[in-house]
Amino acid sequence: MSQLRRPSVAGLFYPDDPQALQAQVRGYIDAAARQHPPPAADDGPKALIAPHAGYIYSGPVAGSAYARIANAAARITRVVLLGPAHRLAFRGLAYSAADQFATPLGRVAVDQAAIATLTDLPQVQLLEAAFDGEHCLEVQLPFLQVLLQQFSIVPLLVGDAHGSQVSEVLERLWGGPETLIVVSSDLSHYLDYASARDIDRRTVQAICDLQPERISTHQACGRHPIAGLLQQARRHHLHGTLLDLRNSGDTAGPRDRVVGYGACAFNAAQAA
Repeated sequence: MSQLRRPSVAGLFYPDDPQALQAQVRGYIDAAARQHPPPAADDGPKALIAPHAGYIYSGPVAGSAYARIANAAARITRVVLLGPAHRLAFRGLAYSAADQFATPLGRVAVDQAAIATLTDLPQVQLLEAAFDGEHCLEVQLPFLQVLLQQFSIVPLLVGDAHGSQVSEVLERLWGGPETLIVVSSDLSHYLDYASARDIDRRTVQAICDLQPERISTHQACGRHPIAGLLQQARRHHLHGTLLDLRNSGDTAGPRDRVVGYGACAFNAAQAA
C-alpha cells in the first residue's frame, strides 16, 4: 500500500497556497541568478548545502544554492536529501517507509529501491517518528519542484552519527550526473549579529576547505551530514564554493539574536 508523508510546515515556514509558493520560490531563484549568474560553462554542482529556516528568513540564501542547478535541471533525476533531526534524538541515520512526500506543489516519489541498498548498514534504520513534524528536508522540496522535471528523492535524517557513517551512506548513493546531493543546514544560532558573522565566516571557510573537523555542533546544526559530505568531496576530488552567506538580521529579523545561513556548491575540480 502506498504511503504518503504530508507536509508539516506548509503555511508556517512557507506558503500553503501553490501559486504563492511557486512565485516566492521562483523569485528567490531568479534574484540569486541575476545577482550571481553561474558560469556559462557550468554543468551544475554535484552537491549543495542550503539552509532550512522559514522562507522569509533563509529563502533568499536557499535561492542562491538552487540557482546553481538551473542549467543542470534536465539531467538531475534523483536527489539525496540529508538534514539534522530536530525533533527526535537517535543514533545514526533514519529513513521513512513513505513512498511519496507531499508539498502544496504536489507529490515527490521516494526512491525506495535506493533506500533498500542501505538497510544492511548498522547506522541506518527505519524511524518514522523522526520525520513527524520535521522541517529540514521538507523546506527543500519546493525549490526542487520548481526547478526539476521528473525526479525522486532519498530523504534521510541524521541523528548522532560520525561523519564516516554518513560518508559510507553517501558513497552508496553517489551515482552519476543524474544524482544531486543536498545537505540541509543552518549555521550559528541566536548570537548577536557581529558574533554570528564572525563564526559563520569561519564555518564556511572550513566547509570550502573540506575540513569538517573545524566545525562544531554550535557552528552548524547539520554538522554531521556536512562532515559526511566533505569527506566524500575529498574522496571524489570536488571543490567547495561559497555562494551566499547571510543571517536573519540581513533578511527579516532583528540583529540581537540571529541565525546564520550559508549556501555552498561542490563541483568537480577543474583539470590544470
